[in-house]
Amino acid sequence: MLKFLIIFLGVGWLLGQLIRYFLRSKLAQFAKQVNEAAKEQQQAQQRASRPKDSVNVDFIPKEELEKRKKNIQGGEYVDYEEVKE
Repeated sequence: MLKFLIIFLGVGWLLGQLIRYFLRSKLAQFAKQVNEAAKEQQQAQQRASRPKDSVNVDFIPKEELEKRKKNIQGGEYVDYEEVKE
């Protein structure tokens, strides 16, 4: 009788652990799906809220950024006098 009780408790504990593991994995998958759906919905709202004629640049190549930085040079020095009133 004692042997049966120990085996029964061991199997019950093992099943509890397995159920807990599978529930956690399913909940994690569900949370991931909900997050992805929310992200897609947010992106759709952002696209809908933009004016139709606006331009949106998602990616600027590094080469273009480097060209822009190189083209910026200091301007000419302008000598000025401070005028006191």
